[in-house]
Amino acid sequence: MRPLHARQANHSHVVIVGCGRVGCQLARGLLADGCPVTGITRAVRRLEGLARLGLEVVRADLDAPAPLPLPSLRNACVYYTAPPPDHGNHDVRMRHFLASVQPDAPPRAVVYLGTTGVYGQCHGAWVNEDRAPRPGNPRGQRRLDAERQLTQWHQRSGVPVVMLRIAGIYGPGRLPIDALRKGQGVLVAPDAPYSNRIHEDDLVEVCRRAAQRATGLHVYNVSDGRPGRMAEYYALVARMAGLAPPPPLSWEEAEKVLSKGMLEFLRESRRIDNRRMLDELDVELKYPDLESGVASCF
Repeated sequence: MRPLHARQANHSHVVIVGCGRVGCQLARGLLADGCPVTGITRAVRRLEGLARLGLEVVRADLDAPAPLPLPSLRNACVYYTAPPPDHGNHDVRMRHFLASVQPDAPPRAVVYLGTTGVYGQCHGAWVNEDRAPRPGNPRGQRRLDAERQLTQWHQRSGVPVVMLRIAGIYGPGRLPIDALRKGQGVLVAPDAPYSNRIHEDDLVEVCRRAAQRATGLHVYNVSDGRPGRMAEYYALVARMAGLAPPPPLSWEEAEKVLSKGMLEFLRESRRIDNRRMLDELDVELKYPDLESGVASCF
């Protein structure tokens, strides 16, 4: 990864909405660089360790109606990492957040951490940001609804917005070790779809670069650009963890033993094109392939 110049390394003020695993990792790096960071979450205990490093913690429940008790966002860079609710076709959390932003004290930019799931079923085709989103399930529809809300808000407010469509995230503690130990099987060709991934360290750096270069409205696919089959990923993790390879499954067998969420994921196949991310954000991935990325997790 090419280093940011000194003037690009720090933000004047950062607000992270959601503060899950990626948000916390992002906050940790920014705090280490001396950047003031505020975390907005309803689970304050999750941030106790970061608070000791200097993180300001604000408790707000995005499921509650607006106005939310937000801190000042004036000239701040906002990273929105909160997921939508787990039901419905709309992201009411995004609606409540945007309705609570003070028009006379807008942020400098908003970076939204979304998903490549908005593209839906692409039958294995290569997908860039110009492809029209067609989510095939409620989870993808909620994510697309969040993007549309942000687009409309950008048009009204003029605040720069960067939407990151992120592939499957992996990293230390985010590998399917437990599933492999339990003997979970995986779909094999010709039933197996293409899947796409990004190492969490690379994702965090992409987030920072997106914020530094935020002007207007931009959309970026975030992936290592090397799609593969799920069976290949599980087999690689099993080999590096010293576990037995996963048993092969046909689609008929998978429908009987895999979870609803996993089956939903497996019903879509696409290969994510990451060239815009690499070129416009000047990104050089630390882990450009699964072999190097998975090895770094052990």
